[in-house]
Amino acid sequence: MIDEIVPEKMESALNLNFLSHGTLESKDLEHSRKFYEEFLGCDVVRTSPISLLIRLGGDHTYAVVEQKKRKDVMGLLYHNGFDLETQEEVDEAHKVVVEQAEKWDLHKITKPILQHGTYSFYFWDMDDNCWEILTNPKGGYSWLFEQGDQEGKGHLDKKFERPGVKQ
Repeated sequence: MIDEIVPEKMESALNLNFLSHGTLESKDLEHSRKFYEEFLGCDVVRTSPISLLIRLGGDHTYAVVEQKKRKDVMGLLYHNGFDLETQEEVDEAHKVVVEQAEKWDLHKITKPILQHGTYSFYFWDMDDNCWEILTNPKGGYSWLFEQGDQEGKGHLDKKFERPGVKQ
């Protein structure tokens, strides 16, 4: 194997430790809590009368804040991802999402396809948050991060080798 030249990490203006959380909105916190626990399988704790904290499989969390008058639907580019290891698991998850769409008020469910470097599909929940279920090995996109900067089409190239994806 050829020795790789790893560029030194640039010194940043801020000396931060950990990207710890993101924020989601909820129209009905109790209904959202059931969705996160019973449908997605997340760990959930109530952090205040108007907020929850959720996580799944790691230390990164999302604050879920009640916002009864939300007007906008989360755009596709702002989606949140859940990883599975194989395309078959993604297909099975898609089947469950479609079967339970009415129960959980899920909408805009796309079909699983090979896209942006993975096999995945999207759907929106009752709070209009956008979710992606995709193939990724343990550690999520860390495998892609370890590839370093890409040239050309990068991971958007259909010939780009991806873990867990059949070409």
